[in-house]
Amino acid sequence: PPPPPPPPPPDPQAHAPNLIPHPPFLTLVSKPLNPDGSPMDYAHTQKPDLPYLYEFPIDHLEAAIACTDKHGFAIIQDVLPDDLVAELRASVIAACDPDNALAPGQSFTHTSWVETSPKAWQLMDHEPFMRIHQAFTGTDQMTINRSACILRNPGSQAVGWHTDWRGFADTPPTNTGDVLNRGDWPSGKWFYITGSRPVHGGLCIIEDSHVEDWEGPEGFNLTKDRGSFYPQGEEEHRYNGFDIPGLVPLFTDPGDMIVFAHRTYHGAFPNKTDEVRLSCAIGFRRKDHHIDAPWPLPETSKQFIEALPEHLKPYTEGYTGLDRNWRA
Repeated sequence: PPPPPPPPPPDPQAHAPNLIPHPPFLTLVSKPLNPDGSPMDYAHTQKPDLPYLYEFPIDHLEAAIACTDKHGFAIIQDVLPDDLVAELRASVIAACDPDNALAPGQSFTHTSWVETSPKAWQLMDHEPFMRIHQAFTGTDQMTINRSACILRNPGSQAVGWHTDWRGFADTPPTNTGDVLNRGDWPSGKWFYITGSRPVHGGLCIIEDSHVEDWEGPEGFNLTKDRGSFYPQGEEEHRYNGFDIPGLVPLFTDPGDMIVFAHRTYHGAFPNKTDEVRLSCAIGFRRKDHHIDAPWPLPETSKQFIEALPEHLKPYTEGYTGLDRNWRA
């Protein structure tokens, strides 16, 4: 008899309330192609030789902050030891695909990762990690703003160009991003704990795209909401190609931290390898930046706060959690 059909993809809500596909605003409009129409291969993409330093050791945080302020990004090297990287990999897999049920080409994002596992809490006990956050926020009085982890299987498509910043218009919020992504702290302090490189779905940014009056890459128009851009002469859509002036592909080791400013435009290459790509982040804001969330504190957030060790609970003062279903 013929073999049984493969099982259907799992219901994201079946094992984690905040396990979701990439949001609709990251949906691709086309697959990246070469001029001759063949699929692009990023295996030969080289590390850029920029006219400024953007990779820094942990003891050069002032320089890393200056680079982020000037160019919109920086890489801080060797923040995590190998044993902690291994723990975080296990935590991301447990949050995103605990049953190993995702099919090739599928990706999932857990948008409240810090609530899922004590392995994630280890970051808050890791002095170099917290030192970086304190340096970028300018204080040790911080609260968790939000967290996430991402699993992208082999064959997963590119992530289209976007900025996380939701403060372009002073209008009432309509979704969770509008509430949590309006501060001036760096939007991204990500660990690509399987490494970042183009062929493996690595991160890429557009240098200097974080400035307030940025009008988009040369030859492109910003979308009406300024959340993305598209080639001039085309109908408005969110672009996912990589033929863009100012694009910087980021190459990192698993223990390196990628920092980008709150307005920096970024995307990710498709995963062309046979290895899963894992990434994770916990973001903090200054405790005096109060956010009055329009949703009640979720039960999962209450359980997280209750379970957290006492010496880490101050980082939850003002924590809003996240209700993915909230809409104005």
